[in-house]
Amino acid sequence: MALSKNTKGALLMALSMAGFTFNDALSKVVTPLMNVGQLMFVRGAITTVLVFLVARHMGALGHIRMLTQPTVLLRMLFETLAAVTFLSALGQMPLANVSSILQSLPLAVTLGAALFLGEPVGWRRWTAIGVGFLGVLIIIRPGPEGFTLASLYVLMSVVFAAARDLVTKKIDSGISSLAITLSTAAGITVAGAALIVPFGGWQPMSGSTWGIMLIASCLIFIGYLAIIMAMRTGEISFIAPFRYTSLLWAVTLGMVFFGEVPDIWMAVGTVIVIGSGLYAFYRENKRRAEMARHEAALSKTTM
Repeated sequence: MALSKNTKGALLMALSMAGFTFNDALSKVVTPLMNVGQLMFVRGAITTVLVFLVARHMGALGHIRMLTQPTVLLRMLFETLAAVTFLSALGQMPLANVSSILQSLPLAVTLGAALFLGEPVGWRRWTAIGVGFLGVLIIIRPGPEGFTLASLYVLMSVVFAAARDLVTKKIDSGISSLAITLSTAAGITVAGAALIVPFGGWQPMSGSTWGIMLIASCLIFIGYLAIIMAMRTGEISFIAPFRYTSLLWAVTLGMVFFGEVPDIWMAVGTVIVIGSGLYAFYRENKRRAEMARHEAALSKTTM
């Protein structure tokens, strides 16, 4: 039985979240050993080589000349900014807290689609967006004891990642996902190299650290490719909720490997964010179904 495009997109999104979250855990392990620039450079360089080899094997390098299109370059910029801000927060916050705040990304994408792509959003979804971001405030607890610079970094990462996802939908369908992944990895590598000295200089790396970075690079390669394919395969409103699977991995990995136990405020805020996101997706799917029925009725009357 053939899978529908939305089902394929959902599975790809779940795979992407697993890849990214395990990569995040490994990256968190090495954050005390190197600065953000070095982490981006080493991980990005290995990932670039992996993607290049796979792309060449699959004959996807013919699209390289198309990677200078404005939408591809803009996506590369947003991905790089998201990586810098996210990694800056990762070494300073529990993995589950970072992941919980990132659960607001689908709401941010909906907000961006309404503001910049002209997508109609009713008052119910606007309310869901507002409530969802209230949940984010509960997680970060703005105030002298709760809010930190790391929390601001995560929020900035959400903004940049939402912009990245919106731009992805505008990229020429003739450009392969592998080619886009290659440009993204290369862009992050260059940005990381430029940040090594300003962020404190190069630190020596042991064999075990190189091994961790190799595994992390393989995982982020899987995440990059899967999320691009997901965003280009199914409808955003259907596949976006599957981002929430990353939280399950983040909480589990945080508790098992870092001894991080989520507090009550993180749990409450996360439930609010996810609940708001699911309701927004429900309203979006309902709106699309109503539009489809309306168009079907019009087509019948014109026959």
